[in-house]
Amino acid sequence: MDLDRLKHSYSVAKKMQEIGKKMNLSEKEMEALFVIGLNHDIGYEFVPDGKNHAKIGGEILRENGFEYWKEVYYHGSLQDEYHSKFLDILNCADMQIDKHGEDVGFEKRLEDIKSRYYEKQPEVYRKCCDMVKYYSDFEKSLDNDVIK
Repeated sequence: MDLDRLKHSYSVAKKMQEIGKKMNLSEKEMEALFVIGLNHDIGYEFVPDGKNHAKIGGEILRENGFEYWKEVYYHGSLQDEYHSKFLDILNCADMQIDKHGEDVGFEKRLEDIKSRYYEKQPEVYRKCCDMVKYYSDFEKSLDNDVIK
């Protein structure tokens, strides 16, 4: 993976822990979040064009006994096949960290995705729009639940 992808993955891992903290997750869960985030884009190492990177990365992790391989396999879209708290946290974090590892928030992340994918793969952009709508509401609900 290139340096930007590594920065992105590390920042997603840290963002996942930030979200997990709002949810009062255990130390063991916080460790799992970090490992999931760090490995969520591992499939790019094997498919540089990025197509099916989530499924390929998830399969590699499954074959190597990683407990949370499904979170990697199913990340990047809203779907009905699989759902978990950790998948929600991964998608929420991933949709806020840009390709350089900067926490830019939902709107700027969506602008970046549009600039890279809209012309060649508009379905990727539309899928991300759906995710931003869902996960911005998800994160707002966490902020409302946090005891201040």
